[in-house]
Amino acid sequence: MERFLGDTAFELFATYRKVPPLINNQKGPVEFIHADLRNPEDAARAIQGKDIVIQAAATTSGANVIINKPYLHVTDNAVMNAHILRACYEAKIKHVVFLSCTTMYKEQDAPVKEEDFNGEMIDKYFGVGWTKVYNEKMCEFYSRISPTKFTVIRHTNIYGPRDKFDLETAHVFGATMAKVMSAKDGKVVVWGDGSDERDFLYVEDLVNFMALAIENQEQPFELVNVGSGESISVTRLVEKIIEHSGRKLTIEYDHSKPSIGFKLKVSIDRAKDVFDWTPETSLDIGIERTLAWYRKHFPAPEAAKGSSPRGTQ
Repeated sequence: MERFLGDTAFELFATYRKVPPLINNQKGPVEFIHADLRNPEDAARAIQGKDIVIQAAATTSGANVIINKPYLHVTDNAVMNAHILRACYEAKIKHVVFLSCTTMYKEQDAPVKEEDFNGEMIDKYFGVGWTKVYNEKMCEFYSRISPTKFTVIRHTNIYGPRDKFDLETAHVFGATMAKVMSAKDGKVVVWGDGSDERDFLYVEDLVNFMALAIENQEQPFELVNVGSGESISVTRLVEKIIEHSGRKLTIEYDHSKPSIGFKLKVSIDRAKDVFDWTPETSLDIGIERTLAWYRKHFPAPEAAKGSSPRGTQ
């Protein structure tokens, strides 16, 4: 929202379901639309009269829900995207940017390319992965029967300011930062053995890709990996966040807690070749920027409470 507020070529609208986000509106106005996108009437009302739709709405969570309640992702996300994509078709939207993910990819040593997906995926991602693939195919379907352009982004683990930092719904980066900054007993507990590897991308780099896609995409349908092209283990990520926090903490491992047991990094060659995009923010710089935001919005002792401030979700 902040990225496009700074561009006078756009009139900005944004949906929310529970609490209206807090945002610095000094760059320009934004109109918030209260909607439950699982409702077809709400989806159609939000989209009517618009030109471009960035579809980032989803039911999200961390490893605990993915393993123990995977149906929460499958049901809500299949329903809301079915309504949103049909509404975009009926409203003759010019361009839809759809945020997918990389859960459909299998583990491999080399960076994973878009064409490497072969229909096989790890059991723990089976439901959420196939739901994403279905939504991707619906984007391709509508691109074939309408003048709407579709950009499907298979993004890696996104992090940065306004991430989720509560331990119930946060992904690994947000959860780790919350644990590091709220630790009171000199230790950080990591779920699993810390060997999982992830490709982390700073949120501004993702938004920059969206802006390039909106401005420059020529084909009716593009499916693109967007990530750093590198991977780092959960253990090393925890070490880095501890280092940048300046806190003296030790790492302990809880093998009774759920972890995915997965290593992944993506090839970003297509993003470079088609959109002339490369990530600009190193992980260390991204951690520093996120820590600065976190400290501002979670001043002690509030940081220890583990709840999200308004405007982060």
